[in-house]
Amino acid sequence: MKQVGKKNIKYKIHVRKGDIIKVISGSYKGKISVILQVFPKIGQVLVKDINMKTKHSRPKQEGDTGKIIRFESPIHSSNVMLYSTNNKIASRYSVSLNKSNVKQKVLKKTGEIIKSTNNE
Repeated sequence: MKQVGKKNIKYKIHVRKGDIIKVISGSYKGKISVILQVFPKIGQVLVKDINMKTKHSRPKQEGDTGKIIRFESPIHSSNVMLYSTNNKIASRYSVSLNKSNVKQKVLKKTGEIIKSTNNE
């Protein structure tokens, strides 16, 4: 986390929880998935079934067995791009106002309006 003086910086992240994205760089390049969680303080996002890590845990008590746990690890938000499921294309977005003066994300390549699953 970056600090300037005693202030903590929050990064502006272009995706939200529930958005459908495409990974544009890294070992998972080309994969399409959904945002599970956003971390604005570190500029990263948690994506379903992307950047999977493995953790081995030892047995804690006498009768227990060890476990192998697989979980997602965050990736940087610049490595993901909004994705249109109708046209099957990743695109940047612009913000426009609808008739009731509410901001909407509109994909630049397709003109499709992005609807997030969470409510503001």
